[in-house]
Amino acid sequence: MADRNILIAEFLSSAGWINASRTPLVGDASFRQYERITFEKERAIFMDAPPEKEDVRPFLFITEHLRSLGYSAPKIYAADPDAGFILMEDLGNTTFTLMLATGADETELYKCAVDLLIDLHSRPARDAVPARLPLYDNQKLLEEVILFTDWYIPQFLNSQTADVARDKYVSIWQCLLRLSNNIKNTLVLRDFHADNLMWLPDRTGIAACGLLDYQDALTGPPAYDLMSLLEDARRDLKPNLAEHLLRKYLSAFPGLNEEAFLQAFSILAAQRHCKVIGIFSRLAVRDGKFTYLSHIPRVWCLLEATCMSPILAPLKDWLDRFIQPELRGSMLKEETK
Repeated sequence: MADRNILIAEFLSSAGWINASRTPLVGDASFRQYERITFEKERAIFMDAPPEKEDVRPFLFITEHLRSLGYSAPKIYAADPDAGFILMEDLGNTTFTLMLATGADETELYKCAVDLLIDLHSRPARDAVPARLPLYDNQKLLEEVILFTDWYIPQFLNSQTADVARDKYVSIWQCLLRLSNNIKNTLVLRDFHADNLMWLPDRTGIAACGLLDYQDALTGPPAYDLMSLLEDARRDLKPNLAEHLLRKYLSAFPGLNEEAFLQAFSILAAQRHCKVIGIFSRLAVRDGKFTYLSHIPRVWCLLEATCMSPILAPLKDWLDRFIQPELRGSMLKEETK
């Protein structure tokens, strides 16, 4: 097998970037690696996703679809799906996260993101959702939420208690997820939050909101992406902003069953918070990536707040039984580090 660096050089050469300079960029929680490619006055982003770890075809597929809808997903310049290489438009460095850290108007940025979701969810499903896109169904949601009991819980409970807890937990979630399927499905990007949104001030309207990291998109409940944005595992929104934006979204859909939507929102919020705690724990225990553990206390706060909804009483009771308050927010036992 050819050296991967040689394959990369050949790919960039065939794309017309043979003498370009390459600067590594900070990676994410995946196996993908990114570089900024510069050639004369042109810039691009190179994605290297080893095919044995990840298939880039879903990213290419969803990118084409989002761009066809007029959204600011990066333009694809060249791709070799078999090798896991993509050369694409460089949307810059101005993620929402970076903009907010430098004093940008939080309300302006988040309103733009919510407006994008309103636009997407206003479209008929036949337009919003590409053909043959799989469902974000209850089985998939259940598989995700079990990451909590498989990767976080074992750090604090003995194996026998953990098994009992897991069985009860699965039963609770099987019932809850059936109650979340109450609104017509749409395209769900699944990681719609500040780290994956770019601020593009040279573009107007919702085009100013650049999109990244949507390769896992599925057909599913419209509440999911709004919830992901407003209950961010990585940052807190200023007081009352989340409620204001939620109301802004709901006001755009006067025919929507608000009670059903808010019920789905709460259940999916709890699902995502449990999943994220599990994922961040797995990144530490399995992959040695401990940076994400710093977010676990915030996610626990979000989970506890969500569990105050009456619909989530069974989950709250389970948490109260198996995870003492002093353990919540803990960043795993020291020996896992």
